[in-house]
Amino acid sequence: MHRSLYDQLTPSQRKAVFHIDGPMLVLAGPGSGKTRVITHRIASLIDSGIRPQNICAITFTNKAADEMRQRVTALGCTAGSHISTFHSLCVRILRQYAAKAQVKNSFSIYDTADQRKCIKQAVKDCELETSNFPPARMLNAISALKNNLIDVETFNVQADDFFSKRLVRIYQRYQGILTEHNAMDFDDLLMKAAFLLERHPKVCEELSRRFRFLLVDEYQDTNHSQYRITRALVSAHNNICVTGDPDQSIYRWRGADIRNILAFEKDWPDAKVVRLEENFRSAANILEAADKLISFNQNRRQKRLIPTRGLGPDIMVNVFEDEAAEAESVVEQIKRLREAEDVQLNEIAVFYRINAQSRALEEAFIKANMPYQIVRGVEFYNRKEIRDLIAYLKILVNPDDEIALLRIINTPARGIGKTTIERIAGYGASHPISFFDALKRIENIESLSKNPKAKVEQFVRMIEKFRKRSTGRVASLTESIFAESGLEKSLKDAGFEGESALENVSELINSAAQYDKSAESPSLVDYLQQISLFSDVDVYDPSSGRVALMTLHSAKGLEFENVFIVGTEDGLLPHERSYDDEDEMEEERRLLFVGMTRAKNALCISCTRYRTIRGQQLRTMPSQFIYELAIEPQPAEEQSTDDSKIADNELPHYRAGQVVIHKSFGPGVVKNFVDMGQNSVVTVRFNKGQEKSLMVKFARLTKMPGH
Repeated sequence: MHRSLYDQLTPSQRKAVFHIDGPMLVLAGPGSGKTRVITHRIASLIDSGIRPQNICAITFTNKAADEMRQRVTALGCTAGSHISTFHSLCVRILRQYAAKAQVKNSFSIYDTADQRKCIKQAVKDCELETSNFPPARMLNAISALKNNLIDVETFNVQADDFFSKRLVRIYQRYQGILTEHNAMDFDDLLMKAAFLLERHPKVCEELSRRFRFLLVDEYQDTNHSQYRITRALVSAHNNICVTGDPDQSIYRWRGADIRNILAFEKDWPDAKVVRLEENFRSAANILEAADKLISFNQNRRQKRLIPTRGLGPDIMVNVFEDEAAEAESVVEQIKRLREAEDVQLNEIAVFYRINAQSRALEEAFIKANMPYQIVRGVEFYNRKEIRDLIAYLKILVNPDDEIALLRIINTPARGIGKTTIERIAGYGASHPISFFDALKRIENIESLSKNPKAKVEQFVRMIEKFRKRSTGRVASLTESIFAESGLEKSLKDAGFEGESALENVSELINSAAQYDKSAESPSLVDYLQQISLFSDVDVYDPSSGRVALMTLHSAKGLEFENVFIVGTEDGLLPHERSYDDEDEMEEERRLLFVGMTRAKNALCISCTRYRTIRGQQLRTMPSQFIYELAIEPQPAEEQSTDDSKIADNELPHYRAGQVVIHKSFGPGVVKNFVDMGQNSVVTVRFNKGQEKSLMVKFARLTKMPGH
């Protein structure tokens, strides 16, 4: 790489880029040029004589991995470095060492919908009631076990109570179903790769020597299995560089363990630590507010956010009557930005805590005829027509994938009914052979008449014909299957209702064509792997010319000129389940911190007095995080402002030790009271354990008699 390109780096970035041997922790604040450091570090290693094939960089989304590859190429580096997500790397390892991992290299990767079908079947096979053992809860419990590398055998030894003993049975049957289908869920990819590396020292050494330099991005988001995989991959050399920010750890709910980054120096006592504190993204006042908020967290690494930009517009905190008024105001503010300041719609984002909050926003955007995109990308792959076509593709790679096979055997309708399918399944179970093998032996099933046998034989011939053509380019294969399977005709025959579905299929074929163009050696198994590991943020299109609506979790890794964060109310943000857990509360605070630091220029935060929750309009309270920001909420001009017109002398005063009651949090004791007139704040330690600082005019506390 031309040396002048390194001149653009700051002194702290240069320290991270030019370090070569040994462990290094890069504490990278938001907007600090983390991706630039990683890509320049790859280039620097290659410049120093390291072969590209000996470098492995791991990140968390396909989008981030693609961006990293493009940047490395733009720096003039030759291809060869392995840059991918954790899951993609594990798929590659498991396919390469399939025999030692005790899997077939043609395995399918089951998405959430497929996993739900398997877990429901597992509960049923265990003769347990789904009312007592809800499939979603069972799946979450099994996922947590796998993330902590606890397999069925290990858990069976640990299980010592009624629930755990039942869960062992469900876990065992669930894994049995996956094995029968030659499939893995997302957690299996990590768990089986970790076990492979730890139980086969020669495999571990071979991979560790192949990847002589390991770079792990977003290290604060790694779970226990990813931590163990990382340790194994560097066991031969200790050349590990991790980048991350404990203040942006927001995935505890899916197993991420903030302790991995906080304890890095304990794991690697000789580690070099570099802090990237300059922020090149956000206006100075946004950083100041974000810094103030996150300082309330105790479980973190101290660092500064140093602005390189000047002040932006004042941060707005607005209070609205309800979610409809909030959504309408967001749309009106966007209109003003568009008309008065010529801001492009794709430079604007609206963040919320849970997906259900998007409904009111969508209604307001549709009413105003304003273009928007919901960044919830996996929904594209959940559409029926897309799942149908992908199921055909899956069968060509893995005929044992019974879920895919049952989906397409009579889609489109070809006269293979429920009774026929049940008799084929029964024949397969009694012999025992896979469902596809049972289809191929249809002549041996005496309980079936000639007509259904002929239809099954025709279906099998079609699948076998497709399988013979399943090498090479994916787009042409997908297009021919769509036509020859009858799917295309069935959608065209559906008239107006089928038009949207046809457009979606065209988009899928376009994605396959883009894959063919970018892949060095296109293969159906690789393409299916890519789309099975698709995440929400991977679908975000910054060139769409539309406002982006997304959850705060999906916003990670993105940036926008103007950001709106709606629904900052107790119970939503922080979420109600965090009240009794300080670690959960700190994660909720980190979530808002992440949302705030996505904004480059302007930030508007809002809450409502009332919100419809589960069909009921309930009174709400501004989030405690608003008080921690020390920005006074402003009632919207067009609304009733009864709450804000209370005279200073009418506001209640409190003293330490007073017992008070709150509608949601129950009884508590006043710890502190700060008299600031309209902005007076009372701090209460509630009996449930949480301590909250509340603005008096919104708190609606009741003093206990005699106190």
